[in-house]
Parts: sequence; structure tokens; C-alpha cells
Amino acid sequence: MTDYPRISLEQWRALLAVVDAGGYAQAAAVLHKSQSAVTYAVQKMETLLGVKIFEVVGRKAHLTSTGEVLYRRAKSLLDEAGALEGAAGTLAAGWEPELRLSVEIIFPTWLLLQCFARFAEERPQTRLELYESVLSGTEEALLQRKVDLAICSQVPQGFIGDPLLRLRFVAAASLNHPLHQLGRELTLQDLRKHRHLIIRDTGSQRRSGSWLGAEQSWTVSQKATSIHAAVMGLGFAWFPDETIRGELERGELKPLPLREGGERFGDLYLVFADRDYAGPGALRLAAIIREHVAGSCRKAAQQAAANTTAL
Repeated sequence: MTDYPRISLEQWRALLAVVDAGGYAQAAAVLHKSQSAVTYAVQKMETLLGVKIFEVVGRKAHLTSTGEVLYRRAKSLLDEAGALEGAAGTLAAGWEPELRLSVEIIFPTWLLLQCFARFAEERPQTRLELYESVLSGTEEALLQRKVDLAICSQVPQGFIGDPLLRLRFVAAASLNHPLHQLGRELTLQDLRKHRHLIIRDTGSQRRSGSWLGAEQSWTVSQKATSIHAAVMGLGFAWFPDETIRGELERGELKPLPLREGGERFGDLYLVFADRDYAGPGALRLAAIIREHVAGSCRKAAQQAAANTTAL
């Protein structure tokens, strides 16, 4: 039979508070306890575990190497305990009253809204909150547990994602853009002389600027703004071909004749913030997204095959 833990969650919480707040007095204020109670909790842990958690350097207490390990594990333990309590509340209440999603803006908007419409037919009372995110913004939403589900281009460390969709990107600009007037294959040096349109990273890092090293760049927040700017001849960008299909068919945008790198491919993944504790609403919405994406891919493959046959 497994022995019960000798250290309580409250004691682990005291340890975290001392480290995060920067001292016993500050931790006591955060925990609304006396300083002596916090000090006793940590000292009791050291006695029960037979280890030294803090060492005094100068006038400040610092974590020992053992203390650093215990701190990291304690943080994971308390996060798990909080998630477990939240899951219990969700399961007791049945279907979630609200679902939060973070979705990379390169995911087709029309396809996402079809998924929402299908879900609303089944659970009209469930509120949906959508975060349209870019790059690290999607990852941060998962890491900070701001969302229940995410569609992202990279699976953050510590998470597992299912491959969902592969997108094709094309470098494009308006027909009257100077790059189209050169009348030859384009090089990287050609691109660097013209304005690169970029969509801003929505994460706290706010990565921006042209990764090409272009002399000019404009950073915007929405894909619609980037497309409109390109149509107006104000710059070039790599767009998911599905996103600019209408502009390509109408001749408002045209793929750039790059010698290399004119097209790229990117994968999107479906990721739960915590699959073990996902409620029935999150599970059902994820299933709907998978179904609609699979159906859309089948239609695209059939259309491509029909076009090839016609040729």
C-alpha cells in the first residue's frame, strides 16, 4: 500500500511563494499568513525530507541545487492539482458553458466558421470565445491555459498535437507591382529591394521585421489588411493560396516568378490544453473540426484530380 505524502499542498505552496515573492516576509503577505508560519512550513519540509532547500548567501536565502529541483516539481504538482479541481468542476457541471479557442489566422476562416456553425446546431447554449493568433501567441495561449483548444503551426513543448491540415503558401503581389515588371525569374536580392508585408506575432515577444532582410517592411495585425495592401500594390507577401484564391482568380494578385522558394508548405496541428481533463464540449468541437477539415481536403483532392483529367 502506498504511503500518504508527508508534505501537504499548503507546504509546497509556501515554498513556491518564498521563491516567487523573493523572501519569507513577502511570501507571508501573499499567502496572508504570519512570517513565522511560512518559515516553520519550509523548515518542517526540510526536516521531513532530510534535505536542505535554502542556503543563506550574504543576507539572502537562495535555493540549493536540491531546492531548485523541488521548486520545479512543486510548481508542476500545484498546477496539476489546480487542473484536477477545475476538471472536477467541469465534469460535475456536464457540458461546458463556454469554450475558448486560439486559432492561427492562416487557418481558413470559412472552414472555421463552418465548424462553429455545426457545433452551434448541437449546442447552441455553449458560448465560443475565439482568439485569432499568430505564431508564439497561439503557443502562449496554451502554455498559460487561456484556451481549451488550439490550432497552431508548432506544438509547444510539453503538449501533444494531432496533424490537422497542410497549407500551401505562395509569394504574390499585384499585377502592376514592380517585381512583375522585371520580366524574368526573381531572386532573393530582388525581393529585398521591395516592401515585405508581415503579420504581427500576437505573443508577448512581438517578433516583427522582415525575415528576408528586406529594406522596407510593413507589419500589420490582420491577414485581410495584408491582402488589401498587396492588392493595392503596396508590397508582397507569402499567402496561403486558399486565402487569396479569389484575388488570384480575379487577377488582383499574381504569384511572383521566383527562381526558388516561390511556394512553401506549412502544417497546422490541433492541440488540447489538457486532453485528460477536456470536457465533452471541447471533445465534440475537436471532432467536428477534424471531420470538416478531412471533408475539405477530400473535396480539394477530387477537384485537383478532375482538373488534371480535363487537361
